[in-house]
Amino acid sequence: MRILLIFLMLGSGYALALQDPTRPDGFTSGAPQAEPAREFSLASIFIGNDRRVAVIDGEARTEGQAFDGVRIRRIYPDRVELVDQGRVRVLRLEPLPQVRSSQ
Repeated sequence: MRILLIFLMLGSGYALALQDPTRPDGFTSGAPQAEPAREFSLASIFIGNDRRVAVIDGEARTEGQAFDGVRIRRIYPDRVELVDQGRVRVLRLEPLPQVRSSQ
């Protein structure tokens, strides 16, 4: 019994020795968890003489517009560049299905 008590005392002292004395209270040593990338649905792109519009998640959006913490950087004929958490993401239009002629 006495030996067990000695081991417990030594074990707790060892654990205290491993703590960083310069670490602020409440600080967790785990790496920050990155937020998972959100999925966006690009349905269509409309480009006119003085206007570019992309339909993202069912809403018409223009260049420079921000929504859900994301900003539309640029709209191209086949893709849209978004800035999400400081990173550039690219949404691409899905190619249209090819229809074969039966003649």
